[in-house]
Amino acid sequence: MGVKGIRTALKVDLDKPAWEQPGLHNRWHPDVPAHGKIANNEVVKIECLDWTGGQIKNNDSADDVQNVDLTQIHYLSGPFEIETAEPGDVLLVEIQDVQPFEDRPWGFTGIFSPHNGGGFLDEIYPEPAKAIWDFEGIFCSSRHIPHVRFAGLIHPGILGCAPSAEVLAEWNRREGELIATNTRGRDVAKPPEPKNAHAGSADEELKAKIGREGARTIPGRPEHGGNCDIKNLSRGSKVYLPVHVPGAKFSVGDLHFSQGDGEISFCGAIEMAGVITLKFTVIKDGMAKMGMKSPIFHPGPVEPQFGPGRYLTFEGFSVDEHGKQHYLDATVAYRQTCLRAIEYLRRYGYNDYQIYLLLSCAPVQGHIAGLVDIPNACTTLGVPMDIFDFDIRPEAEVVKMDMGSCAFAGK
Repeated sequence: MGVKGIRTALKVDLDKPAWEQPGLHNRWHPDVPAHGKIANNEVVKIECLDWTGGQIKNNDSADDVQNVDLTQIHYLSGPFEIETAEPGDVLLVEIQDVQPFEDRPWGFTGIFSPHNGGGFLDEIYPEPAKAIWDFEGIFCSSRHIPHVRFAGLIHPGILGCAPSAEVLAEWNRREGELIATNTRGRDVAKPPEPKNAHAGSADEELKAKIGREGARTIPGRPEHGGNCDIKNLSRGSKVYLPVHVPGAKFSVGDLHFSQGDGEISFCGAIEMAGVITLKFTVIKDGMAKMGMKSPIFHPGPVEPQFGPGRYLTFEGFSVDEHGKQHYLDATVAYRQTCLRAIEYLRRYGYNDYQIYLLLSCAPVQGHIAGLVDIPNACTTLGVPMDIFDFDIRPEAEVVKMDMGSCAFAGK
């Protein structure tokens, strides 16, 4: 008797517009129609487009990054009805494998304009830019950031179950409140956006409703996970997700070949299209049993091995680049940590944008070192030295090289 193969629950068409594919959607809403059923304890393969739906191309210009339409994103595969799942249960999702498509062995990292997505350092580096990465098995390298090669810690950026109507209303309430009281002079959240809303196989009336009410997929949220961008959720990882609607309505997407802690340039992972293999198990009454209010993650055993002492680690504190003191602000501290790494690595011939892209997508390790020593929070960023084919240790002689350039818009 032959071994039963793994079923593909969704196939995507890389040559067809994402908004024409009924197995995809780009808003969180309980009424997005399910795209088929998955049995409890079943293992399936799910194909995914890249998060932009194919808007970014493998070329040497960042015009596509400059002009990307962010009302479309993220394109997620699903939702899928998980049999026997009911509100109050927990859906255990085991990540068995994630791979790029064989005929698309490349991905991209981008720096978006402050007026169109932005990024962690966009006030300092506002120019749209990108790097293309070529995949060689588990390794990647880029013509736009030379002398670097590393193994990808491949993972999905987005996993989540649909919100209930009540949870969705709470999201829109609290994020709307933040928008209404915003004095920062820039976007702090994105409200529901009917433009380019895609709701799978929904008819026009239902699609319009989802467009008016549906939450954007941009942030992760405590009730269901979503766009958490946790780099260590790779093969072998387990994700425990709260269930809020009958059938769970699980969705997945935003696949990454690699990412650094923080994904600092917004489009900071190595974004790719590909296929993910998942096993689903329903844990009845799991939310009450686990006292769960937010997802729980159990990272798997797969991680690039650089060895002890092979990270060059930079420190940052909550004193900003203008000399202003902030009180225990880890965000300010991490921004300064990233800037210290950029200042150090530019000595070898890279431009700042190349390093910004690299720190976004290479498997750097970001940590909060201290949040108790008033007034300064301290954060660290560990850069694996072995991703470079030259010596970046502080005691090594600095040899400045011709590092070319990443891709810029209008070039």
